[in-house]
Amino acid sequence: MPAIALPPIEGAHRILHIHKNVPGVLSAINTTLATNHINIVGQYLKTNDSIGYVVLDVDRQLSKKALELLRTVDHSIKVRMLY
Repeated sequence: MPAIALPPIEGAHRILHIHKNVPGVLSAINTTLATNHINIVGQYLKTNDSIGYVVLDVDRQLSKKALELLRTVDHSIKVRMLY
């Protein structure tokens, strides 16, 4: 994983989602969260030939629900709360 330095966002939790690099994963992540009324306040995506990751900042009050939902997205490898 490449090192990134993203500024913290007040009132948000940061979630890391590592997934297989296949078309549609980012769309599935965004649709899953939007369908459940979870707003993404920040997002950073990077991929290589086989693996991708997205760092998401979501409202603290909804972050546990977001974490659970992100684990259900097809092609997920690892999902964890960074802070």
